[in-house]
Amino acid sequence: MSLKGKRIAFLIGPAFQDEEGTEPRKYLVGKGAEVVYIGPQKTVYRGKYGRAKVKVDKTFDRVRPDEFDAVIIPGGSAPEHLRVEKVAVNFVRDFIELGRPLAAICHGPQMLISADSLKGRTITCYEGIRDDVKLAGAKYVDEPVVVDGNLITSRKPSDIPMFNEAIYEALKSKD
Repeated sequence: MSLKGKRIAFLIGPAFQDEEGTEPRKYLVGKGAEVVYIGPQKTVYRGKYGRAKVKVDKTFDRVRPDEFDAVIIPGGSAPEHLRVEKVAVNFVRDFIELGRPLAAICHGPQMLISADSLKGRTITCYEGIRDDVKLAGAKYVDEPVVVDGNLITSRKPSDIPMFNEAIYEALKSKD
């Protein structure tokens, strides 16, 4: 099934995890979705390991959460940079309240911590932030992908195929 007509916000910042910042985009575009890179400023960000670079399409102050069918937050160091941007945190908080799919991988849940959106949720993440997500009120599980309502989480780059499929299934079921 095609995702034609679906618009996905991809939150990007400096030192994103290279494959997490590009592979889900390639997958979703291949399924027919429109993917928009959103960042704090219009620039080109390089991946943490220098294997990828992406150009920001729109800044947070130029978009509204209700313009998108889903949001993806890759890991690496980008979430640490984005979580200090009030407009980015507000975007995530407001998007979660819409009940639409939000997918975060690796360090991506740091944005959900800052948006105070993890209480009572079951998620997975990079093991280095598992205590942080627990302290934010989430139940942590060590699994490749976890779906809890509209929230989709994964741990690391090797989980990307299952992460992509979970995003696709969530968007497919929203028709």
